[in-house]
Amino acid sequence: MLCSYVNQTPFLEIIRISNIQNWYFEKVVFQQQRILFECHTQAVLEIYSSEFSTALLVDKIACELLQVDTTEEYLDQTV
Repeated sequence: MLCSYVNQTPFLEIIRISNIQNWYFEKVVFQQQRILFECHTQAVLEIYSSEFSTALLVDKIACELLQVDTTEEYLDQTV
């Protein structure tokens, strides 16, 4: 499944998927950065914020809610 996430905060974020057995995904997402990634349909994206002195879990989003159909749809969102 192809997904898109954008960091709409003024802080650095770390996004992570760890609920899929034998698979792990983690990326740093800078302020206002949009990221495109592939994942399993049951994946849950965890979002950690660097707003505080340590990175704290601030949200969890089912990746099916972040799904895009094509890279063209992703590119349309960036404009």
